[in-house]
Amino acid sequence: MSDTQRSLPALKRLSYAVGHFLNDLCASMWFTYLLVFYHSVLGFQNTNAGVLLLVGQIADAICTPLIGYESDRTPGCGNYGKRKTWHLVGTLSVLLSFAFIFNQCLGCAAVTPQWASLTYFVPFIIIFQFGWAATQISHLSLIPELVTCEHAKVELTAYRYAFTVIANITVYAVAYLLFHMQTREDDDPLSDTLGPADVPIFRNLALIVLGIGVLFSLFFHLGTTESKSGAGGEAGEEEGRKRMEEEEEEEEGAERRPLLSRPRTLSSLLQWKCWLRQPSFYQVALLYMSTRLIVNLSQTYISMYLINTLGLPKKFIATIPLVMYVSGFLSSFIMKPLSKLIGKCLTYFVGLLLIMAFSFWVLVDGKMGQQVYGAAVLLGAGSATILVISLAMTAELIADQTQSGAFVYGAMSFTDKLANGVAVMIIQALHPCHTVLCCPACVWFYHDIMVAVTGGVAVVATLALCSILIWPIKIRPRGQPVEDEARIN
Repeated sequence: MSDTQRSLPALKRLSYAVGHFLNDLCASMWFTYLLVFYHSVLGFQNTNAGVLLLVGQIADAICTPLIGYESDRTPGCGNYGKRKTWHLVGTLSVLLSFAFIFNQCLGCAAVTPQWASLTYFVPFIIIFQFGWAATQISHLSLIPELVTCEHAKVELTAYRYAFTVIANITVYAVAYLLFHMQTREDDDPLSDTLGPADVPIFRNLALIVLGIGVLFSLFFHLGTTESKSGAGGEAGEEEGRKRMEEEEEEEEGAERRPLLSRPRTLSSLLQWKCWLRQPSFYQVALLYMSTRLIVNLSQTYISMYLINTLGLPKKFIATIPLVMYVSGFLSSFIMKPLSKLIGKCLTYFVGLLLIMAFSFWVLVDGKMGQQVYGAAVLLGAGSATILVISLAMTAELIADQTQSGAFVYGAMSFTDKLANGVAVMIIQALHPCHTVLCCPACVWFYHDIMVAVTGGVAVVATLALCSILIWPIKIRPRGQPVEDEARIN
């Protein structure tokens, strides 16, 4: 079966692409509004708000590789595919926990100590992160099982990211409407600042997000067909077996050696321990971690930057992220032709140039006004580009090793979540203010943070990209049974 034959029809691509929509809606709220909600709305101290985000990231980091490992080795529920089974478990966990995160502590009062509120929110955050990780890993692991062509993988990843952008646009558009309706009803001049009165807005936003996400998850489960018991991986093994047999027939003519083809195919299968001995595994992990640091940290602190550094009204925490993701959505359509034309590495570098341009703009223009919309376009397009290509490089690393693909995605996500959690906690600990109100020192603090989390991390991503250009992504035998092939031949 050729690579072209393994591509998916349009409806199947669509049903797959929306399978992560609920996760994307929740992630948009998590990264953009979590610190804002707990610090500016509920009045938590900076470090306490950072602790909640860190707990979530650590829980996600721990769950992700474990779920990836279990997803590879356990069968699905009955005739349901193993990836879709984990996807369903994750979806239910998200639905049962997310609404409690963006709401007031039930039973808490103004005199309730913050440590008690922290204890209340932690279990819901852990359940949410478990569900989010289960959905993410199972969804990503379907890519190399559904398609084998490299450009088809890029295309499927681009479609997936397009709906990620749509999900973010949806969140920010609904948030803007909720803020706009509140401002129109309230003539108080302080209504442009965030406070306890905004709790209903975030609660309603969370409930709307869950309602929309359920519909798309249902479409994914009805429209996406997964081969039973990892048949995608078995099909890849069968294809490899046939190709090896054909090569042997050409080399040996009429002489057949069927006993040799079987051990060669089996020896080429990589289990999770083997990935840890692959240099390309760490190259891609560093690139993916750097990419996620840029995307997630910029998304986390853009609201603080807009409100505290630029002094803009609170509706801008919806409009500016909206502009970012509209530009990212538009740029996602040129991912496939651009990667075909100049390759994935150069396409990723183009995205990094856009990120660096944004960082330089923020650095030199400390008090930008309406120009922030132009800067948001650069950040949105650059973030979309590097995220799509980094996921495509991960799929390229896995190639036909679909039997352990979930572990690879889990390990990549582990580095991402842990690095993000630690980075946020360090930033929150360095914050010069310890009250809800921003002091003069924090005005430039968020300015410097936006420069560092975009331009600074982009330098690390550039180094990771250079290593891939020098040593391309490739499975290299390192003391594994696959080395026996040379002796057999």
